[in-house]
Amino acid sequence: MNKPTSGTQKGGSTKRQATREKRRQQQRKQRMYIVLGIVIAAVAVAALLIIPSLLPAEDINTITPVDRPNVDGKALGDPNAPVKIDVYEDFQCPACKTYTTDIEPRVVDDFVATGQVYYVFRQFPFLDDRAIGKESDQAANASMCAAGQDRFWDYHDILFANWNGENQNAYSDKRLVAFAEALNLDVQAFNDCFESNAYEDDINADLNLGKSLGITGTPSVLVNGTLVSPGFVPSYQDIADAVNNALNSSGD
Repeated sequence: MNKPTSGTQKGGSTKRQATREKRRQQQRKQRMYIVLGIVIAAVAVAALLIIPSLLPAEDINTITPVDRPNVDGKALGDPNAPVKIDVYEDFQCPACKTYTTDIEPRVVDDFVATGQVYYVFRQFPFLDDRAIGKESDQAANASMCAAGQDRFWDYHDILFANWNGENQNAYSDKRLVAFAEALNLDVQAFNDCFESNAYEDDINADLNLGKSLGITGTPSVLVNGTLVSPGFVPSYQDIADAVNNALNSSGD
């Protein structure tokens, strides 16, 4: 025959049940907060991805196309020239904009146009690696689609003319298409190329080649395979000295 439960035992059991119930309620709240946090984070990420595509393209800085010597896709000059310059750039890179504005034209005029240098642009998109938006990758993608219409260098120029900082929506998809329209490209062909990322393998080939050469930043300039001013943005004089040394070594 069972013994009657004492009041103390009943009271202790009731307290334990209350404690367990309180713990369960706390756990349910914690799970609810976690789920709510995940939902909010997902909505925020979705907003960051979607909102730029909904924003207007805003004003576009147009350019006047510049004549360059012996344009062939991303390359300039004579492929049989004694010296080759490879320049690795990310279109979002502020130093690349400075290089393009202040240094590259002098290098082209002094060495490419004179037949001494073969000049090749290399894609090195990396400044969006930790960003939600992929402006470096998409700018590279768009520039290659322009190259498919023999307008790489014009698109290169309009990208830098519209640069306004890293990951600031200067190169949203809508603006990249607007640049193509401003250059009077075949927009349907551009869009088909852009949306399919048709040149992804070519971009990755440049990127992987640069990494294999130890490149970690942009702009990086190589003269006959040797990096000019490692760790620093090269000046015009740095490049000119490297080219002249290479010319002297080749006997020209």
